[in-house]
This record gives sequence, C-alpha cells and structure tokens, in this order.
Amino acid sequence: MPRAAVLLINLGTPDAPTAREVHRYLAEFLSDPRVIEMPQWLWQPILRGLVLPFRSHAAARRYESIWMPDGSPLRVHTEQQATALRRWLAERGQQVRVAYAMRYGTPSIAGELDRLIRQGCDRIVILPMYPQYAASTTATAFDKVASAFAQIRNQPEVRFIKQYFADSRYISALADTVRRHWYVHGRPDFNRGDQMLLSFHGLPQRAIERGDPYHAQCLETGALLAEALSLDAHHCRVTFQSEFGRQEWIGPHTAETLAELGASGTHRVDVFCPGFTADCIETVDEIGVEGRDTFLKWGGREFHRIDCVNASAPFIDALGELALDQLKHWSGVVTQSCRKEEVTISDMGAASCLTL
Repeated sequence: MPRAAVLLINLGTPDAPTAREVHRYLAEFLSDPRVIEMPQWLWQPILRGLVLPFRSHAAARRYESIWMPDGSPLRVHTEQQATALRRWLAERGQQVRVAYAMRYGTPSIAGELDRLIRQGCDRIVILPMYPQYAASTTATAFDKVASAFAQIRNQPEVRFIKQYFADSRYISALADTVRRHWYVHGRPDFNRGDQMLLSFHGLPQRAIERGDPYHAQCLETGALLAEALSLDAHHCRVTFQSEFGRQEWIGPHTAETLAELGASGTHRVDVFCPGFTADCIETVDEIGVEGRDTFLKWGGREFHRIDCVNASAPFIDALGELALDQLKHWSGVVTQSCRKEEVTISDMGAASCLTL
C-alpha cells in the first residue's frame, strides 16, 4: 500500500553560534546562484575574500545573542512545527510521516528524503515554509529536491506546494497571532497615530524585473491581513527588510520606515513579519533588537515585535489543511503509515512520476 510523508523545508541555520559554523553556513547559502545572481567567477573571490571573513564573526555574535537552549530559533520552531503537524494529522486518522529539512545546513534535504524513502515512504508532499514564492527561496528548495532525486533510481511520487500567500487559512493564522499579542499587550491606539508594519524579507529589484511574483504576493498578503484586522493603509503598511549589497532592493525599507516614524513623533509601532513562518535571526535580532533601537533612537516611545506564527495551533491547522489538499489526490494513501523498518531503495515498487 502507498505510504505518504510531508517534508517541511525552511531556509537554514548554523549548527552553532560560532564564527566557524556561521562561515560554513554562509558559504553554502551565499554560493547559491539563485541567491546571488552574479557570475560565480566574479562572486566567489568577493565572497571568500571579503564577505565571509568579516560577516561570519559579526553574524556569530548575533546568533549567540538569540541562541536558545535547544538550538537556533529557526531550528527549534521548525522542529516544533513538524512535531505538531504530525500530531495534527494523526488526530485526524492520517498516519503520515512528517519531517523537516533545511535548504542550507542540517538536516539536509537530501538526507531527509533518503531517510523517508528508506522508511518506506513512496509518496511525498514538499511543503516549503515560504508562503510567498521567490526563486531565491522556493525555487532553490525545489532545485535541491530535484538534485537529490537525481541520485535515486526508483523515485517516489512528489507533490510540490508552490505558495500559499493568499490562502484563507494562512491569513487567519496570521491574524490570530496578531490578536493574541494585542490581547496580552494591548492594541495600538491607531486614532493617536500608532502604526503597524508588516515586514517581509527584501528582494533585489532585478529579481522582480526578471519575473519573480514575490513583491506582488507580499502586497496581497499584507492587504488581506490588514482587512482581517480591520486596518486601513493609513495604519498598516508593508515594508521590506534584510537588504544585502549595493544593488537596488524593493521597498519601502523597514529600517528607514522605523526611523521616519520615530522622527515624526509616532508613539507606538508594532512590527509583524508575515512572510517568516518561524522566528529566526531576521525577526528576533534584526527586527526585535536593531529595529527597536532604530525606532527609539529617532524618537519613538513604544516598540512591539510580534512573534511569528511558529507552531501556533491556527498555523498548524493551516499547514495540515494544505498538506491534506495534496494528500487527497493519492487514493488510499492518507490512512497508511510509513513502515518503521528500513528498506533499501531497490526494494521499492515500480518507478514513479514527478507531479508539479
């Protein structure tokens, strides 16, 4: 009988908050031609000679400041999401194996796919933890899956979830996260001029010009979330963070907007990162520390960073429904659990197809 699995894929994280481990992680991440779209003969000397020697030490200090007892925030929250999704599916009679992998670093995509196949899973849903599609995130995750399958003779059937930026269940999970924060910390006084920023990861403008739908999808997510929270454009705006290098990036930029709001006398600003499904260095440190300091430095009085959706029940509901949307296309698969004993790839059945 068919045996199914769901593989969550997130970006990645160093294995430890040390310059050596950060160097190793950044070398892999920044060597991806989908991330840095420059000729490698030109980029690699810059990366190895200028970027990594300096950026690794600075980034290691930032990672150390946010490191949790069980590891980096991204790894901890992603593992919790996988565990919660496995439980969610089991509670609904769907004994589906759930694992997670990182595009860069560990656990690797190739390693987790091999493990799932050896456990007898021959139908796998690939679920990137990027609601908005970009070539530098979603596409490169799919590239890595395809690269792993290039080494496998008898491949499993696969279904890819490309995006879910406007999915009502995802939007509902975002809105619930914001409301829970406001329940504990109070709602901003928008009549007073308080502001809400929805900060998404930035992208080079050139990527949009080449056809990435990312910018438009972020704007749509922002509009749907603002509507769910009964906020208008005067009180809630979309911004972009984490710019790298000297090229033009999509805007408005989060850091500049926080400075402008502080200087203009805005009392309180709440920042939420809808495109990040798990808290990480970009949300905890870049927004929670650097963003806060910028706003307060320029005259702001009260700063709130709202946690990402992480393993919250509404978001696990959304992930579960997204997974079931794909699993239902395989008749008889969702009630079958993966075999506990390991099998070799050659023991599996007939060759399967790749479903996009």
